[in-house]
Amino acid sequence: MAINVTRSSMPPFEEYCEEIRELWDSHWLTNMGAKHQQLEADLKAYLGCEELVLFTNGHLALENVIEAFNLHGEIITTPFTFASTTHAVVRCGCTPVFCDIDPVTYTLDPEKLEALITEKTVAILPVHVYGNLCDVEKIGEIAARHHLPVIYDAAHSFGVFRKGVSSACFGDAAMFSFHATKVFNTIEGGAVCCHSEEIRRRLCDLKNFGIHDEENVPYVGGNAKMNEFCAAMGICNLRHLQDEIEKRRLVAERYDANLGKIPGLQLNAQQEETTPNYAYYPVVFDGFHLTRDEVFAKLAAEGIFPRKYFYPLTSAFACYKGTPGFNPRNTPIAAHMAECVLTLPMYADLPLETVDRICEIILK
Repeated sequence: MAINVTRSSMPPFEEYCEEIRELWDSHWLTNMGAKHQQLEADLKAYLGCEELVLFTNGHLALENVIEAFNLHGEIITTPFTFASTTHAVVRCGCTPVFCDIDPVTYTLDPEKLEALITEKTVAILPVHVYGNLCDVEKIGEIAARHHLPVIYDAAHSFGVFRKGVSSACFGDAAMFSFHATKVFNTIEGGAVCCHSEEIRRRLCDLKNFGIHDEENVPYVGGNAKMNEFCAAMGICNLRHLQDEIEKRRLVAERYDANLGKIPGLQLNAQQEETTPNYAYYPVVFDGFHLTRDEVFAKLAAEGIFPRKYFYPLTSAFACYKGTPGFNPRNTPIAAHMAECVLTLPMYADLPLETVDRICEIILK
């Protein structure tokens, strides 16, 4: 049986069936029904955020929050991210400006941020990577000096808290992905957390064709509403979230025990005063006796499928070839990490003996 880089977490079958039973009575399957409303309330309570809006996926959540802030110009972000981050900026008519990353956390390096700010800059869009949080304090200070909103791509950071504060509460807004591969999933889904009731109201309108009420359509919106079945899955999965994270912790610690003292391997460092979610297990092969690609091939030959995550950089995508500013050489640390990093299989039900087997293949 193949071992993939991740595996979706699901509640007990009977629990989900019981959760969706009432949908057969109400026949209310979408359009912000009872399950949608309950999940929003449950998530707000768990995350401690002021405002929260659910979406059908994280990508549309990100596009809609960019639009809700009425951004037109350059947005400083990172190329060491999933395609969605860069694509959302471009699809919203803005121009991404790429900042290099910190070599330890893999997140946007605030020491290189301020030099990129110009009169064309309209926002900063940092990315929490692998569950590692950005330096939210320094980024916030820089943004405040230049009167710029900060929108976090927090897709990897659900369940991560710094000094007791959820990643949902940093910046002016934070986008989460609830895709099936995430620590917490709604099958497909996403959310935006923010502090402004005005932004929340605008997001609600934008995700529903711009319709504010039956006779008032103030925005050119789209359709990005989460359906009731996805919301029900989220309600169930949220009940089991802490157990999910605890199981992931055991997997991560087993990897650490096997790989922690091996020359040429850089493991993910635990951040101070931060409660992690163990979303991914990245390993940087830098000075190891095999290259990242050689390790990838040897594991694949054994039916184990890690991921070169993130490779290539979004600034190297074929769809942006020839576009000014899209040059991996402008972000050398990110470019180097993209060539060396491999995320090993990580999910709650991954047997520890399988972790040992993966590590044995790498080490031998």
